[in-house]
Amino acid sequence: MEWTTERRYRRYEDWTREEKQAIQDLMAKSPWHTHYHVEPKAGLLNDPNGFSYFDGKWILFYQNFPFGAAHGLKSWVQTESEDLVHFKETGVTLLPDTDLDSHGAYSGSAMQFDDKLFLFYTGNVRDAEWVRHPYQVGALMDKEGKIEKIDKILIDQPADSTDHFRDPQIFNFKGQYYAIVGGQDPEKKGFIRLYKAVDNDYTNWVAVGDLDFANDRTAYMMECPNLVFVGDQPVLLYCPQGLDKSVLDYDNIYPNMYKIGASFDPEKAKMVDVSELHNLDYGFEAYATQGFNAPDGRAYAVSWLGLPDVSYPTDSYDYQGALSLVKELTIKDGKLYQYPVEAIKDLRAESEEFANKAQTKNCYELELQFEKDSLNEIVLFADAEGKGLVLTFDLAKGLVTVDRSQAGEQYAQDFGTSRSCTIANQATTANIFIDNSIFEIFINKGEKVFSGRVYPHADQNGILIKSGTLTGTYYELDYGRKAN
Repeated sequence: MEWTTERRYRRYEDWTREEKQAIQDLMAKSPWHTHYHVEPKAGLLNDPNGFSYFDGKWILFYQNFPFGAAHGLKSWVQTESEDLVHFKETGVTLLPDTDLDSHGAYSGSAMQFDDKLFLFYTGNVRDAEWVRHPYQVGALMDKEGKIEKIDKILIDQPADSTDHFRDPQIFNFKGQYYAIVGGQDPEKKGFIRLYKAVDNDYTNWVAVGDLDFANDRTAYMMECPNLVFVGDQPVLLYCPQGLDKSVLDYDNIYPNMYKIGASFDPEKAKMVDVSELHNLDYGFEAYATQGFNAPDGRAYAVSWLGLPDVSYPTDSYDYQGALSLVKELTIKDGKLYQYPVEAIKDLRAESEEFANKAQTKNCYELELQFEKDSLNEIVLFADAEGKGLVLTFDLAKGLVTVDRSQAGEQYAQDFGTSRSCTIANQATTANIFIDNSIFEIFINKGEKVFSGRVYPHADQNGILIKSGTLTGTYYELDYGRKAN
């Protein structure tokens, strides 16, 4: 069935029980559901939203269109966790049900104020001529999950912005609350605007200015900007759509990038001594990464393992998208490191020495070690012919390559079937997490990261060592396990 505009924006209450059940029945037939990653219970999952700590729990929403693998009338679906690994849906949903978000609850952030969680998001509104009006709006959620929306626009579309103005992120810097919003100016150039909460009132915002992060002004839109702090250093995570590849090369349809500053000057809206631009993830799918600083100051991030404007094999089962593992952010020698939280180890069940395996459940972690000057090639999701996801660690050449051209159902081939990054020629480690249709690879405990989707054929579930002298451990993972 064609996804017409009318169908995409059909009101939630107009979908029948039979239509919803048909979606559920079709989803249940998919062979590619994940075990320990968050994926939608229905329809499409895209951006992580409202990542926060509230009422003694970690809160993480995901943006959702619950009626199929399409971008339509969006809501937020809440999950909560006690350890940042095991997430469960609560049934709480931020719905597009007011005049200020009538055509979608778009991306945003969250922060606790007193005994309520403030949800700060973009209300997408279309008028009778289908002109978009992006409003930065808010809601308050109490400890019972009841959501009450704030009945006014908190930040309106600036006069010097097009209708591409969205994704507010609230953060606390030295006791003062700020927010950044991504936008596009009339010259079709992306910018990020900094706002300040007057008297720390989250319903009263004034513009400070455009964030100075050495913007190269080649991107046409800055999506999902997040400013987090690792120690005193600001880290800007953002998605510069249309970034000129002469600035930094990338292969995905849209990039997810970061910059590190030496310090942050909010009065001048400036990241001081900002670094060069870096790829956040070298894999095929990592977008709309959302980071926040926990109450103890630690910086965490989570990504959408998917991309806009890309079709996926699960579309035929009426669903799409998943979230990455939650990663803690640290800085070492001027580099941003991303690595799953410590509680991920609680999933480890049986372990054995790393070796060829004819068959697995495609639900495991590998912890591998590579020697300096070595050349190593392994195949995950391997079939009897040795076809699957090919990982090459060529330390002599200082190159890691991930090739999915023989791993299951092929898609998005216009953007290539392999990804690479450079590494130093030295003893190297890799922690690799496999979850049925997801891989996440962390080199040297997060110095470089590859994330992506594969949709293996039924017989693609083995591990094959094609060359090399690597050593390591194979851990079967069990999502039912928790720390004692």
